[in-house]
Order: sequence, then C-alpha cells, then structure tokens
Amino acid sequence: MTGNSNHRQTLLALAVIGSAACSGCSRMTAQALNSEGVRLYQAGNYQQAADQFQRAIASNPQSATSYYNLAAALHKSGKLTGRQEDLAQAERLYNQCLEYDPNHTECYRGLAVLLSETGRTDASFRLLEGWAARSPQLADPRIELARLLEEQHNPQLASARLVEALAIDPQNSRALTALGRLREASGDRAQALANYERSLAINRFQPEVSTRVAALKAAGAGLPISPLVTPGPATMTAQQPAGSIRY
Repeated sequence: MTGNSNHRQTLLALAVIGSAACSGCSRMTAQALNSEGVRLYQAGNYQQAADQFQRAIASNPQSATSYYNLAAALHKSGKLTGRQEDLAQAERLYNQCLEYDPNHTECYRGLAVLLSETGRTDASFRLLEGWAARSPQLADPRIELARLLEEQHNPQLASARLVEALAIDPQNSRALTALGRLREASGDRAQALANYERSLAINRFQPEVSTRVAALKAAGAGLPISPLVTPGPATMTAQQPAGSIRY
C-alpha cells in the first residue's frame, strides 16, 4: 500500500511539473509569435502580423499584450482600408486587453485614439478620466489625458495634467518631455529646456529630445527657470461602477 501511495504521489508531482512546463512553453510561444508579429507590423504587413497575434492569443489566451497587438494591427488595417468591421473588432480587442491588464497604458492609448477617430471624443475623455480616477497612484493616465487634450488644442489644460503626473512621479521622463514640448510651443524656451534636460537625465535614449536641447541652447535659451508648481487635487470624473463599461 505504501508503495502504491508513493507511486501515486510521484505521478501527481510529475503531472504538476508537466503542467507548469506546458504553461511556460505557452508563454514562450506567445512571446515568439508576438515578436514575429511586431516585425511584420513594422514592415507594413498588417494582415500577416494579425495572423501571428491571433496565434499568440491561441497559445496564451490570457496575454493582455497579444490582445493589444492584434487590436493595433486591425486598427491600422481598418484605417488604411476603411473596413469598419476591423475597427469594431479592434475596439473589442482593446477592451479584452484591459480585462486582463486594467493598467495597460498602450491599450488605453490605442482605444482612446480609436474612439476619437470614430467621432467619440467624449468617450475618449471618459475612458481616460475613469482610468485616472481608478488609479490615482499612476502618472500614465494623466499623461494620456494630456496627449488627448493637446490633440484637442487645449495646451493649457494639457500642461496642468502633466504637472499632476509629475507630482505623482517626478522622475517620469515621458511627462517631462511632453511638458517641455508644450512649453516650447508656448514660447517658454527656458522652462522647455529645463524640462528636456531633466527628461534626458532620467532617460538619455531620446535622440529627438537631445536635438531640441541642442537647438534651444543654440538659440540662447536658459535661465532663469520658473519653478514647477505642485497642483491641488485633480478634478476627475466620479469613479465608474464595477464592470467592464469604461466609456
């Protein structure tokens, strides 16, 4: 009896190990398929890229990145070909991505852009404001709101959102770069230079920012630098009820 019991325990242990190994293989397969899909996407082969991303989802159905990648490929092809069904599917996939990763920045960005492009800018704002309300500890929702506000020609409010983002994460190079761009556009070259230089100190792999720093210095931008104002409490829409409705 003891021998049979030990044998069963050994078989069970092997089954658990095998299951874990298969799970790891699925993740590795999905990663390889996503990498190939990204390569095809960057080459402009959007349908072939979508095929790879679909295979990645089949390999690992809980991979938020795979849903995002497939949504992005269909979003791009739908814009190029005018296929509304591709855009509708992309929207569904963006939402599936957020079910698996509620703070997937690229997915929020893609969905907000799609909503805006399809005449639902108000829904884009509700989407991002809801994310900001649900995740007050994150800078990314406010950075994405600033991007949308800038696109809607509201640089003043976009700057305010970026200042809020930096109050949450003072070392966020994305927020610093975006704020520098807005301040340069407004004519505040000294503050733009300060923002760019802080961004580069955090992330030096930004060739476009390095170019802007060189141009501003050549133009004589520099001190005095105005202080960065810490904002008061952010004004956001009320938190949405639990569920998958985001906009």
